[in-house]
Order: sequence, then C-alpha cells, then structure tokens
Amino acid sequence: MNSELASYIDHTHLRPTASAVEIITLCEEAKACSFAAVCVPPCYVNLAAAELRGTNVKVGTVIGFPLGYNAPEAKLTEAKLAIAAGADELDMVVNQCAVKSGDFALALNEIKSIRNSFPDCTLKVIVETCNLNTPEKEKLTRIVVESGADYIKTSTGFGSAGAQLRDIKLFKEIAGDSIKIKAAGGIKDAKSAREFIDA
Repeated sequence: MNSELASYIDHTHLRPTASAVEIITLCEEAKACSFAAVCVPPCYVNLAAAELRGTNVKVGTVIGFPLGYNAPEAKLTEAKLAIAAGADELDMVVNQCAVKSGDFALALNEIKSIRNSFPDCTLKVIVETCNLNTPEKEKLTRIVVESGADYIKTSTGFGSAGAQLRDIKLFKEIAGDSIKIKAAGGIKDAKSAREFIDA
C-alpha cells in the first residue's frame, strides 16, 4: 500500500464477534502496512498494546460505543480503564439522545470531562452524521471544537450510513484548521479515500 495513504488509516475491527486471533491479525496487518492506528473493542486494548509495543502504530478503542447514550460517568470510567490498558486514542460517541433533545450542554460537558481527564490521549468524537440534520451537524462541529477534542469523526460504522463527502466539507467549512476530521465507514477503495483526504 502507498505509505502516504497508509498514514491516514485506522485499521479497525469492532464487530461484537471479534476474536483474539482476528485482533492479532489486525495488528500484524497494521504493522506490515504502517497504518496510523488500530481501533479495537475495549476488551482487546491490552492485547493490541502488547502486539504493537515498540512500533509506531497507535492503539485506539471506543467509548460509549456504538449508541453514545451511556451516562457521562460511565464513559469516563470506560476511558480510564482503556488508558490503563494501554490505549493511545479514544473514539467516543456523543450522546445522541442529548443532541436530539437540544441538550448540547450535556454533549459538550461529557466531551470536556474526558478531554480534561486525559489531556495526553488523542480524543476523537463520533457524531454519527447519518442521524443528524444540518443544524445539528453545524452545532456539534462547534461544540467538538470548543471541547478541545482532537478530531470530529463522522460515524461508528454501525449506523445507517457512513462518511459522506458533504459532511466532511461542512465540518471543514465551519471548523477550518481548528480540529482534525476523521471520515469513517463505507470508504472501500483508494480513489474514495483520496477524495475524502482532498476534502
């Protein structure tokens, strides 16, 4: 694989039936291809960290996944356990119930809680764009920027749709260079990947 393209990829296996052997294979592939990171279920962070020790491949996991409506305290505990197990990166799902209820303060505060508790960890906030209307996307983009998170991320991969170019362009229009953008879900080939990178 092209090394420049590989540096953008988080090699991911989050299916609920993921086996330890599959996670080991994922890590081996990530090392061989020099991917940026792997993203694995929380129960496999320890295993992935051991497999990737001494490499440049980061270990990521998910928080409040895939629905995001866990209590903020539960997400904070998940994050603490993940960091203790060896996670370098956390992909947390925003509280979609709060968003749909117009409680953007809750959404902001839970992100800030994790950001402030683990300032050295890369924090990616999944907003699940397929469930949002345009005003909600715009508001959440501003909230994620305000929270101090490192990335806004489109999708869990478990929703009704994955990343869409129009959403990447919207994020970029609102946030500029103040936050990184992670397109996730449904990107299956190099041509599509380059279109998202260009956007």
